[in-house]
Amino acid sequence: MNQTRKRSSKKQRALEILVRLKRLYPDATCSLDYSTPVQLLVATILSAQCTDERVNKVTPHLFTRFPDAVSMASADLEEIIELVRSTGFYRNKAKNIQGACRMIVKDFGGQVPNRMEDLLKLPGVARKTANVVLAHAFGINAGVTVDTHVKRLSNRLGFTKHDDPVRIERDLMPLLPQADWENWSIRLIYHGRAVCKARSPVCQECQLADLCPSKIAE
Repeated sequence: MNQTRKRSSKKQRALEILVRLKRLYPDATCSLDYSTPVQLLVATILSAQCTDERVNKVTPHLFTRFPDAVSMASADLEEIIELVRSTGFYRNKAKNIQGACRMIVKDFGGQVPNRMEDLLKLPGVARKTANVVLAHAFGINAGVTVDTHVKRLSNRLGFTKHDDPVRIERDLMPLLPQADWENWSIRLIYHGRAVCKARSPVCQECQLADLCPSKIAE
């Protein structure tokens, strides 16, 4: 009974936080710039350990040169490497991008697949990237996207004790309506950037503070 009550209390708290996040960030959307599913896939791969702002400075030139999976698959790898250099880990990212595009061309008719199990076959694609692509390119909420902000805030808010993104995702999914899985992540990311920062959370200004077990006393 105690565990049931705890789960119920945690879910109620998550739902109230979701309501407040929607009110705080009503226009929150994916920060990456893209025109097609393959461009979103590429941008999301580039965003690993890199800011969306930096990715958005790189992708216009990249997508002008290679706008689709076919052109990216047949590109000179060294040119892709140079174009994405400023995003960090650029050599691996370039190899994964080209490898993913080659598989998309070979196995999926040049179109990004819209199933989780197919996306996870692509080089450089784990659940975070797959969740972003499914939600924003296809309107499919297959899971909760867990990036560094979502990981940090989910722990601070007491919704998980894990560091592994897959285990964090499993903890979050039962707490939220499936229709809100992706907008929860997007809004939590906005809140992590604006208020609940990694080194200096601004708890005294946080509108979630009364629901947060990690609130720093004023």
